[in-house]
Amino acid sequence: MAAAALLLATGCSSDDDGGDPGGGKSAESRSAGTGTAAPSGDAAKAPPEKGSAEVTKTLATGLKSPWGLAPLPGGDLLVSSRDEGTLTRIDAESGKKTQVGKVPGVAPAGEGGLMGLALSPTYASDHQVYAYFTTESDNRIARMLYDEKKPAGQQLGAPDTVFKGIPKGVIHNGGRIAFGPDKMLYAGTGETGETDLAQDKKSLGGKILRLTPEGEPAPGNPFGASPVYSYGHRNVQGLDWDEDKRLWASEFGQDTWDELNEIKAGDNYGWPEVEGKGKGDGGGSFHAPVAQWKTSEASPSGVAYAQGSVWMAGLRGKRLWRIPVQGLDGEPKTEAFLKEKHGRLRTVVAAGGDKLWLVTSETDSRGTPEKGDDKILEVRVK
Repeated sequence: MAAAALLLATGCSSDDDGGDPGGGKSAESRSAGTGTAAPSGDAAKAPPEKGSAEVTKTLATGLKSPWGLAPLPGGDLLVSSRDEGTLTRIDAESGKKTQVGKVPGVAPAGEGGLMGLALSPTYASDHQVYAYFTTESDNRIARMLYDEKKPAGQQLGAPDTVFKGIPKGVIHNGGRIAFGPDKMLYAGTGETGETDLAQDKKSLGGKILRLTPEGEPAPGNPFGASPVYSYGHRNVQGLDWDEDKRLWASEFGQDTWDELNEIKAGDNYGWPEVEGKGKGDGGGSFHAPVAQWKTSEASPSGVAYAQGSVWMAGLRGKRLWRIPVQGLDGEPKTEAFLKEKHGRLRTVVAAGGDKLWLVTSETDSRGTPEKGDDKILEVRVK
């Protein structure tokens, strides 16, 4: 079990959709630096110049503070409740909800709670579900056995903590986890409002971490035996890869710019020295975002790659952004869909082909829930 991290103080800053519950600054943010490598082979074919996104089905309703989403073999979904600390299984055909279990030790507060989910790369044989969550002392990652043969509500095994010590705060807790094409576990963390942590490579705050499934620093990491993969982040909320194995990450801006970044091992994404593609690029030492948005238009959370584009969920922006990156040459022409039609959007997950799963976020204390909230939507894209 890896349990590496400094003890860090928490601070106050902006929240995840542009309003500070503690009276500090207003939105969520980031970095600046190098460009995007052009893909080769079949991936050099660019996606359509104009895309589309259409909700084809409302799969599930009545979810409380949904955050993480993990598709299961066979098509059903596992969804986490940030504030209730529970995992629920959603039937992909009927939308029926079945509570799997509650994760002990979760201490929801502010932007913390039970957040990202990921299935083990060997889930078919080990049935392990990974979760990123907040405790009384830190943010951590644990894995749990999901035994479908047990009665509903008792199917989740005790958490086996694989990594702990990630700094926690009322704000900027990160929370997204995903297994990459290399079968390593990646985790996006926030700087908890303590901006200096982002540039401190000895801190786990304001980073993307790369770990083995057992929670050890992954082989080939850029800083030796450190779990740190990239740094200079404010609050990383979305992670996904394209067919060229490029890692894309969304990041909350503070007052000015939200970002989508292409992540390179060892690179510095600039926070708090620079936000977006602004001035002060550290003499070219900071990696600039591929795309940026005003914080009122995005406050991005989850991202998913499908049909040659990165699709990014917006909280404060209440829209789904399309960023065409396949065959990218220069700055992408981004498009917004579903604007203010379904409220705040928290998580988006590729569901195969031209289909996405999209999770709304109106019941998490910052939204304005209506009848049926929160929901999981099926979206057809191109």
